Amino acid sequence: MSATPNDFIRSLPKVEMHLHIEGTLEPEMMFDLAARNEVPLPYQSVDDVRAAYEFTDLQSFLDVYYQGASVLRTAQDFDDLMSAYFQRGSMDGVRHAEMFFDPQTHTERGVGFPIFMEGFAAARARAERDFGMTSALILCFVRHLPESSAMATLEAAEPYLDQIIAVGLDSSEVGYPPSDFRRVFERAREAGLRAVAHAGEEGPPEYVWEALDVLGAERIDHGVRAEEDDALVTRLAADRIPLTMCPLSNVRLRVVDRIEDHNLARLLDRGVKVTVNSDDPAYFGGYVADNYSVVAEALNLGPAELATLARNSVEASFLPVDAKANLVREIAALL
Repeated sequence: MSATPNDFIRSLPKVEMHLHIEGTLEPEMMFDLAARNEVPLPYQSVDDVRAAYEFTDLQSFLDVYYQGASVLRTAQDFDDLMSAYFQRGSMDGVRHAEMFFDPQTHTERGVGFPIFMEGFAAARARAERDFGMTSALILCFVRHLPESSAMATLEAAEPYLDQIIAVGLDSSEVGYPPSDFRRVFERAREAGLRAVAHAGEEGPPEYVWEALDVLGAERIDHGVRAEEDDALVTRLAADRIPLTMCPLSNVRLRVVDRIEDHNLARLLDRGVKVTVNSDDPAYFGGYVADNYSVVAEALNLGPAELATLARNSVEASFLPVDAKANLVREIAALL
């Protein structure tokens, strides 16, 4: 039997860098954890949850997202959540994952760093042992809370900084410019952490400029609207600044109407280091290989372009140089 395009996609070694671990909470697990922890849900069935996944914009998704996160209470819950992602990722060819987590989503309801960090550590160790998958954690500040809350979160994270590679910025974008978080990003950099930031999803290109020049972001998460500013696209291409794009997410949240309208291929053609990721796969209808598959079909991308996307993911990661080189060689051997 000849290999299919999806077989090729899954065989590509890839790094996932735009993945919110709380966004991997499948409806079935949401119900299981709600029962285990006696957390009431406003849904009667898994089908009710899936029906609530018809989003009109980013905020309508976040309302459901935070409701789902409320079932996560114990270290075992966070271990189960992350372990389920690793199992799915291993089948999609993910060799390394740099995962976002939102401490404020949990600390605001009394679930502290010792609880979720214990669960994450157990899942990460098991994934490396069982699947050979390495991983890193990116602490994201939620931008709808003030910078003072972000600063307190960074201080609470200090005992765990050896387990965290970078800080990021996520949640509601419009009305919350990156420059509002300049001081906490400076503090994070002083602590030895790298920086990424969501920008240019629903927010304007100016937010991308701010993420780069005010926060010192090394990667831009989403960046779809960067295309509206020609000088910005030139900057992204010239400086090889990666965009961690999430096509299925962009359709589900109405950033674009259809996958066929997505600007991923146009930006790739202009020399931007585009990568493909899944964002919140439980909510947006697909994990990373699904995102590769839909753009391959809708944007007419062949094996060479798909391999470029996979290679970009490796090069854009925070992996050591030798680990990157090994994965790039593996990708080249598939062509």
